[in-house]
Amino acid sequence: MKSIQPNTIRPPFARYSHGIEVPAGARLVFASGQLGVLPDDSVPATVERQAECCFDNIKAILEAADMTMSDIVRINAYVTGREHMAGYMAVRDRFTGDPPPASTLMIVSGFTRPELLVEVEVVAAGAQNG
Repeated sequence: MKSIQPNTIRPPFARYSHGIEVPAGARLVFASGQLGVLPDDSVPATVERQAECCFDNIKAILEAADMTMSDIVRINAYVTGREHMAGYMAVRDRFTGDPPPASTLMIVSGFTRPELLVEVEVVAAGAQNG
């Protein structure tokens, strides 16, 4: 993968790439939005722990497809308030590799359960199997 960072536009606001070039022939995996819910259906109280749950789930999905977190090329994330942005971004940066993926972060009014603070969906691109 190749990061695309044109010097003719403002640099990214945080650790992400403006664009990512995926090589021809790459396998793509599209992961549905993952919420900060633990396997026992409990929901941690903090956005950081919920974001860790999201990325742990994404890691499991990618591993099932013989991919890793470094194969992520695009992240769409949603938080329920500006106060959750920094906590989410700190967790995102721990889980993603180099180059950093293209990324969008949106503030939304809420999710299906009121205690949920963050949702994360990704697109990953990896080498062909076999």
